[in-house]
Amino acid sequence: MSSLTSLVEPRGALTGERYRASLNDGRSVWLDGEEVKNVGEHPAFTPLLDELGRLIDLQHADEHRDTLTVEDPATGLRIGRGFHPPADLADLRALRRNAAVWMRESWGQLGRVPAFMSTIALGVYDFRHRLAANDPAHGENAERWYRFVAERDLVLTHALGDPQIDRSADPVQDPDLALRIVRREGDDVIVRGAKQLTTLAPFAHEVLVYLSASFAGRGAEDLVIWFALPLSTPGLRILCREPLGGTPYGHAHPFASRYDEQDAMLFFDDVRVPADRVFLLRDGRLALEGLTRINAWSQYVGQVRYQERLKTLLGVGTLLAEAIGVDSFRNIQEDLGRLTSFIEILGHFLAAGEATARVTDSGLLAPGPTPAAAIWAAEVAGEALDIVRRIGQSGILMQPTERDIESSLKPLLERYMRGANRDVQAKSRLFRLAWDLTSDSFGQRQDLYEAVHRGDPARNRINLFKRHDQTEVRRRIEQLIEVPL
Repeated sequence: MSSLTSLVEPRGALTGERYRASLNDGRSVWLDGEEVKNVGEHPAFTPLLDELGRLIDLQHADEHRDTLTVEDPATGLRIGRGFHPPADLADLRALRRNAAVWMRESWGQLGRVPAFMSTIALGVYDFRHRLAANDPAHGENAERWYRFVAERDLVLTHALGDPQIDRSADPVQDPDLALRIVRREGDDVIVRGAKQLTTLAPFAHEVLVYLSASFAGRGAEDLVIWFALPLSTPGLRILCREPLGGTPYGHAHPFASRYDEQDAMLFFDDVRVPADRVFLLRDGRLALEGLTRINAWSQYVGQVRYQERLKTLLGVGTLLAEAIGVDSFRNIQEDLGRLTSFIEILGHFLAAGEATARVTDSGLLAPGPTPAAAIWAAEVAGEALDIVRRIGQSGILMQPTERDIESSLKPLLERYMRGANRDVQAKSRLFRLAWDLTSDSFGQRQDLYEAVHRGDPARNRINLFKRHDQTEVRRRIEQLIEVPL
């Protein structure tokens, strides 16, 4: 009997209304010491739910329908474009245009927007033949799960990192340091442990658990497992961090109030993973191979998202400069030019992925790998914020609220806090937006996200170095120094 069941029927692209209703599924979500009974109605979660619902409904809007959805020839359902297996370059570029709508509509602020995670499900589907080498049933499970989530347009998340308890200790020896298999019950697997940092967990239908490739060594077999589960699975608890963006003083947080996608710890308290939801077991080498393979399209889509975020930062930075009359200053123009270069470099990375696209062993067209892009993006992320901060300076910190402007202080505010080309109200809203993007708790969370979500930068640099082929240049240098210079 298959465990693939959901409150969502296989009707293709979701609507916002169906999405919100489907989250009332008995999941165990914890916030500030209390269990949330209905995520769809809790005030800490409703702002993002409203925004996700709006984005999901765009799939049915006349102007976006053909960009965001595509007919599945196997079922006749219109499924999200992110789930559609690209067969050629036209399909690949259609996937990019799909992502561009999602990312533009959310200003590049949502790292786990459904258009991103659907491509990871696509990656699991693409990798199914290699998973079958681990066990024929695992390849079949991967394909069945992919079709299950695609036909329902399920919102997905993934759980990657292990708990930060003692990273110097051996996770093979300490049962709390990594999620692990504790026993088998028939064909099912029982797992125990925790995973961080699971972004979007309270708002997703399913979680995909992988990234156990670092445990490829002997004796770590019980730590290597890939699987997917509904977030309402018994024994699975979701601990949310403090929500961002709220204050008791009416200070507007236009992005934090709409795009706080939440980050969560997942606790697996002897959770049963049905046999048909297991994709890989006890094979660290295959897990290592799969990490790159299943993320081929998500890396590409992630670059679309980051480019939109940089465009947002550039637009805000330019308007800040104009608002206080420094837009003609040479140093400001130089800074804005540097930020512009980041946007254009990302465009080149995207084009490179398309130019080097290759057919996978399952017959799909995947963008060529651009690992240097992940390293570069993490390196410039902080500088992009610093540029906006340098332009706005202390004005980013000190701006009146909407209620201040409505008070008897208004004449003073109009006199001393107006801008070069806008009144105090327009200027304060612009600068508060800059505060939200760069400096408050939401802005700092976004900055940290950019620094870490592509993986450890040091490890990425080392891996890039190890993969880079120096054979030819080393040979030439050796030849050069064989004789006296």
